[in-house]
Amino acid sequence: AGAPHLPPPCLSAGSPPAPVSAGGAAPPEGAMSNGVYVLPSAANGDVKPVVSSTPLVDFLMQLEDYTPTIPDAVTGYYLNRAGFEASDPRIIRLISLAAQKFISDIANDALQHCKMKGTASGSSRSKSKDRKYTLTMEDLTPALSEYGINVKKPHYFT
Repeated sequence: AGAPHLPPPCLSAGSPPAPVSAGGAAPPEGAMSNGVYVLPSAANGDVKPVVSSTPLVDFLMQLEDYTPTIPDAVTGYYLNRAGFEASDPRIIRLISLAAQKFISDIANDALQHCKMKGTASGSSRSKSKDRKYTLTMEDLTPALSEYGINVKKPHYFT
């Protein structure tokens, strides 16, 4: 009443199914190298470009060539200091990208707070496009508090 059931492309018709882990289907035995799936043709030395239809695989392939704003060494240092060890550089780059996005969001929120403060005071004598803004703790503190980071200035500066 329907299409015949075909095994997944990674399995031949007579092979037993691969074990399944909590994260999804595992590749066949011997296909893992340092936690990275290696195609059988790549293990033999044949390197062919892999064309993927899934956005996640495309994204992971792009991470290999991406140079993050936060260097891998800096991210790796803080990850190791926190007790995290990553053997795949794409993991470090992914965390660098997430940290960059987090910092960018905070800076943007602080800028919006600064702009709102400027328009509320009524100082519109200069063109708003030509105006330069300075990041101050007065603008940064409410932006950080939106993300659960509470910053308090000391009472006395020495």
